[in-house]
Amino acid sequence: MRDGTWGVWLCGVIDVHDLPALRALARRLKVSEVDLRRAEKRLFKHRVPVDEVLAALPEESREAWRAEVEWRSLELVSRQDSAVDGASKLCFETIEGATLESVLLRFNTGRSSVCLSSQLGCAGKCAFCATGQLGLKRNLTTAEIIDQVLQAARLFRAEGRTLRNLVFMGMGEPLHNEESVMEALEALRDPARFNFADRHIVVSTVGVPEAMVRFAERFPGVNLALSLHSARPEVRRWLVPTTLRHPLTELRAAAEAVTARQKRPLMIEYLLFDGVTDTEEDLAALLEFVAGIPVHINLIPFNPVMGTETLGLRGTAQAGREEFGAALKRAGLKVTLRRSLGADIDGACGQLARRVTGVDNRV
Repeated sequence: MRDGTWGVWLCGVIDVHDLPALRALARRLKVSEVDLRRAEKRLFKHRVPVDEVLAALPEESREAWRAEVEWRSLELVSRQDSAVDGASKLCFETIEGATLESVLLRFNTGRSSVCLSSQLGCAGKCAFCATGQLGLKRNLTTAEIIDQVLQAARLFRAEGRTLRNLVFMGMGEPLHNEESVMEALEALRDPARFNFADRHIVVSTVGVPEAMVRFAERFPGVNLALSLHSARPEVRRWLVPTTLRHPLTELRAAAEAVTARQKRPLMIEYLLFDGVTDTEEDLAALLEFVAGIPVHINLIPFNPVMGTETLGLRGTAQAGREEFGAALKRAGLKVTLRRSLGADIDGACGQLARRVTGVDNRV
């Protein structure tokens, strides 16, 4: 059983990502600050295996550290590697046996990213998202969020790569788990720990206006992405049911407030559905929604999800996506046509749903 945002064990074992508890343990075991800092550097910056972390500590204290510290919040139970691109889907198991997924992304440019989950399931129930079909079981703890990063970084390290980009676009709505996500970001940005640069972190939300503003105030340099997908009220209510609680007028006001605080463009994520979000009417509504707001629009291809065919949702063809993007560019907007990775392993945007079909890689 866990206690608190960090996920500290009630029986006394502490989580490796809980620094105050680790430092208290170091004092009790009479480990010097120099030795502790050396071990923390190996853990957080070099992201080496546990045995190499322990080797930085005095020999007489290592068994106590091994026994009293929970070195992993999540158990990696399977890994699936894409046969067509540089994606790998990781399935993790929590202490209670629930599963969640993260995705490693390798780009031709050499960049390495991880798509992170923030909840077990999601309450958003977006029409195009497999995770939303699961419902919400619980929020992930801060430690469970950070542990996805650490385990991903170790896997990349074994390949001779360095994890650079963190993308909160996996399972769950990050701003519905605001406290844990914010604490995780503080740890991941901390120069004494992971030291990820703000510009290399993206947090995506379907739109929680007050939380968006709080986020911008606390992390003015971290990229915030609004999953808009439609600027027509009736269409967005169908695609993104949270629109009933937070209508487009509120999202527009939040977007203005966020860009005023961050002094940078707001990312707008936009899925193109044939005849649903890619018409002239959709284009006009989108241009009206973003008018006067500094934005960077990412046009995203739809990745098929079980059940969406009965809703009549089909992705816009490549030519249509290019045409829609060109129209936005002619209006003076910055636009990127995104390419999804991992579709063949159900690891692309909107496909994460705890489907485990790969080889068991339990460690």
